Amino acid sequence: MEALATMSQFFTIYPNNINMRLIHQAVAILKDGGIVVYPTDSCYALGCLLDDKNALSRIRQIRRLDDDHFLTLMCRDLSQISNYARVDNAQFRLLKANTPGSYTFILEATKEVPKRLQHPKRSTIGIRIPDHPVALALLEELGEPMSSSTLILPDEPWPLTDAELIRELLEKKVDAVIDGGAAGSDFTTVIDLTGDKPVLLRQGMGDIAPFGI
Repeated sequence: MEALATMSQFFTIYPNNINMRLIHQAVAILKDGGIVVYPTDSCYALGCLLDDKNALSRIRQIRRLDDDHFLTLMCRDLSQISNYARVDNAQFRLLKANTPGSYTFILEATKEVPKRLQHPKRSTIGIRIPDHPVALALLEELGEPMSSSTLILPDEPWPLTDAELIRELLEKKVDAVIDGGAAGSDFTTVIDLTGDKPVLLRQGMGDIAPFGI
């Protein structure tokens, strides 16, 4: 059954003083099939359970994304990444040195990643570890990655950054909005690590210097 609140819940969770009771409530909403808006180091994002078909469809509707646009796998740490992506020694060193941070890394997906979340021709997945206390607390409590997408509305050039405005615009389309204060207003830097050398796919907040690009 599709979980759709008539009006989304609104939680204020301060990054420097995490309210675990509210984190528990947000995780319960995710586990019930809900969509949660949450802050990251780059911008606010939409998140749902890893392979919740209905929630993934609702996120695509909110953003008007077609099936060719892939959502990011939001992970809490490197050990979680290793369950969902094949990582060799060189890739691991780059990930360890640059996570958490404002990067999305394209890696080869393992069989743990549902087919609908993979690139159909390349069997790759975009993976990220956010550098934000609220996002990391949410992932830690959930115990598994979230499928996630930048909260940028159709026909808008930049992501939304104000939680009150997000609630106003999306209160009947998402199930919870976590206000974590001012978030970034830029995209992550996207780097493809599947080849012999890192390849820059999108320049965003993350510094490309560590990757020799």
